[in-house]
Amino acid sequence: MSLQVTHFSDPGCPWAWSASPALAALKWRYGDQLEWRHVMIGLTEYGSVYEERGYTGPSQARGYRNFRWRGMPFSTEPRERVHGTWPMCRVVVATRRLAPEREYAVFRALQLAQFTSTLFLEDYAQLREAIAWVPGIDADAIIAAAQDPETEALFEADKDEARTAAGSPTEFQDKHANTDGRVRYTAPSLKLTNGSSTLEAGGYQSFEAYDVLIANLDTSLTRRAPATDVVEVLEAFPDGLTTGEVALIMAQDKFPADPDQAEDALITAAGDDQLKRLAFGHDALWVPARTAAAKLAAAA
Repeated sequence: MSLQVTHFSDPGCPWAWSASPALAALKWRYGDQLEWRHVMIGLTEYGSVYEERGYTGPSQARGYRNFRWRGMPFSTEPRERVHGTWPMCRVVVATRRLAPEREYAVFRALQLAQFTSTLFLEDYAQLREAIAWVPGIDADAIIAAAQDPETEALFEADKDEARTAAGSPTEFQDKHANTDGRVRYTAPSLKLTNGSSTLEAGGYQSFEAYDVLIANLDTSLTRRAPATDVVEVLEAFPDGLTTGEVALIMAQDKFPADPDQAEDALITAAGDDQLKRLAFGHDALWVPARTAAAKLAAAA
């Protein structure tokens, strides 16, 4: 038995990136009892849309600094040009077509590129650079597929689905948006479905919000205890986790995450050659040692 999770998101949204610890904790607690489906919102087609709203490379970097306390890595090096998110979304959809088991890994790689690099992610050559290090994909094939009509049709379907929030609990909570005449879900929004019952958590939410929805949908699920061993955590997430994600996975119920304690344990494990630290932004992605070798080989 599993719950269906529809995950509305966009790799260019800092709120979605900042919610990653909560999503990682959900995956740790419930594992394959949650069946995830990702829907790309498509926030903006071109960077010029952001520029018209007053965004610049420096203002974007300053904004990212203000997200750091939420737990995910951010870089404050200004981009020369801001970019839209549709090309990134097309890359995610193309991965869904060609390598569906690697869709979320590519989505994560694009988030890392968005928030910890200065790549111009409307350019497909630079999009290839952003995902080339992900093991188990053909980056050239994905980038080519991202530009063909079949991917575009699937991406249009994603955008349409993401713009069905009118009258929803998400709109009721004022966690929706309307930038093109249609009420849409903001990133990340989750719909949790068990048979004919669906509950939703619109926009940025805490792990506890997601957890209580699951408890109200299906108490027959197995709920894993918080982790106590960082090596065990990373074995369950071979594509790697950030310090903040590991910290929330290890947080006891009713108590806040302790990123310093988690980082100390991660550093110790890295010193014992059980993990590798890959620097991103002001923090890091921690991966099992064997995964680090695969990532370096993929990027070569």
